[in-house]
Amino acid sequence: MRIRSTMIRLAIPMVALGMVVTGCSSSSTEGGTAALGTTNKINPHPVSDLKEGGNLRLSLSSFPASFNALHVDGNVQDTADVVSPTLPYTFNSNAAGELTVNHDYFTDIQLTSTNPEVVTYTINPKAVWTDGSPITWEDLKSQWQANNGTNNEYQSASTDGYDHIGKVERGVDDRQAVVTFSQPYGEWKGAFGQLYPKADTESPAAFNDWARNSLPLSAGPFMITNIDRTQNRITLGRNPKWWGDKPVLDTITFSVLDSMATVPAIQNNELDEAYVSGLEAVTGAKQAPGVEIRRAAEPTYSFIAFNGAPGSIFEDQKLRVAIAKAIDRQAIVNNGQHGIVDNPKTVNNHVYIDGQKGYQDNSQDVAFNLDEAAKELDALGWVMKGDVREKDGKQLAIRDVMYQQDQWVNTAKIIQADLQKIGVKMDIQTVPGTGLFTNVIDPGNYDLAQWSRSTSVLPIGALKQFYYYDPHNWQGNKSRIGSPELNAVIDQAIAELDPDKAIELANKADKMIWDEGHSMLFNQASGTHAVRINLANWGAFGLATPDYTKVGFLK
Repeated sequence: MRIRSTMIRLAIPMVALGMVVTGCSSSSTEGGTAALGTTNKINPHPVSDLKEGGNLRLSLSSFPASFNALHVDGNVQDTADVVSPTLPYTFNSNAAGELTVNHDYFTDIQLTSTNPEVVTYTINPKAVWTDGSPITWEDLKSQWQANNGTNNEYQSASTDGYDHIGKVERGVDDRQAVVTFSQPYGEWKGAFGQLYPKADTESPAAFNDWARNSLPLSAGPFMITNIDRTQNRITLGRNPKWWGDKPVLDTITFSVLDSMATVPAIQNNELDEAYVSGLEAVTGAKQAPGVEIRRAAEPTYSFIAFNGAPGSIFEDQKLRVAIAKAIDRQAIVNNGQHGIVDNPKTVNNHVYIDGQKGYQDNSQDVAFNLDEAAKELDALGWVMKGDVREKDGKQLAIRDVMYQQDQWVNTAKIIQADLQKIGVKMDIQTVPGTGLFTNVIDPGNYDLAQWSRSTSVLPIGALKQFYYYDPHNWQGNKSRIGSPELNAVIDQAIAELDPDKAIELANKADKMIWDEGHSMLFNQASGTHAVRINLANWGAFGLATPDYTKVGFLK
């Protein structure tokens, strides 16, 4: 299972636990493959076609460790799924990834100056938090101060954009924020992609714990109305303070399910929609009564990451690269997408997804080559002793950690078999969704780890979040790998206002990321969702933003 991200991913890309293995065949009955950014499949209908009320039943891989998506523990798609219907965000995206101001929350967002760079946010005068207090410029200022990287007590998932801002000031009134950048920032539309109340960001203690176990204050068409940790269920209900279009649905219910339980839940009419992966799961969901497959390519990919933290076995960049060359990414993609995709392809760029402008293959220096990998291990002093290499009396034995799901394990077995051929022992360890990041990946309790990541319609900002080298604040760089030289190129790419030059710099950074042996990417998600036939305005969104007020069931 891969978790569908329901938030617009502007400033804060999310990570997911489940495996992205599905694609779609050009001869499929669901309409075939369409390139990223060309379409979505949500069964569009006017609200007049829908029944009033109803409950939308969705699934999560794990219970959110935090409901603060700005926090390192909340920067996962399970959190995004839950909070997206409850919080303000700045821009809407259509299927082509084109952005327009979200007028529910802002009457206007304008780049009002380029020297210095100034963006003026004019807040909808009707917009209020669930306690009735107005959304004001102070909410933006407080969020900037919490995420700009000047105070490491804020355990921020990303400083991107915020660290380029010099000041946030009151505009013509409390409903206007004037944001002045101290450094150029090309993807300025990604700043404040999702807005939390000042109560969440006003101090490190609040930022780290205010939304740890609930979301006390929100401002969307829905709000969290019940959290049942015994049943592993979260319920959203209509927000009585909501000023926009009335939602069709009464409630949205999220249930935490093991990956093996998702398809049976669809088949037994216990879920209304779920992301499905692998031929068996897709086939099983497709055969369920009253269910159809909706597909649209989305900017998500799966990968395996090296842990290069000081003291780890993969602190050695040359060792990472040698092992990287022993990972047959194409075989992994072929295995995972056999019978689903006509021409399975690997993702070869950490910034752009195939179909986005700027995508190119920068992975050549770590291309699969077992003979070369073995020679490089020899040169590093890892010599064969029986079936396993040793150096200074220590075996070359590593551990690959992943979400407890068959597709991930199948991937690990392919890697394990190839590594065995060159004298590397690899153990496979699976972990349930709950605690995988907070207990294993975030503290660096792994050698290799597998998970998935969603990118963005504004992807360059993710470079700093995931690949910047800052031992004082790793943000989303869970591999703890990078260099000052890479940092410099990332900074240049983020600050470049010319889109073509920014793409050139982003690709220069991407080649450096590959050469660092940071992570090896597998396949892109096509976005395969099993959905109740009578559910409208919901399904495979691709690059588009959901409109939660228009989701509902046909009459």
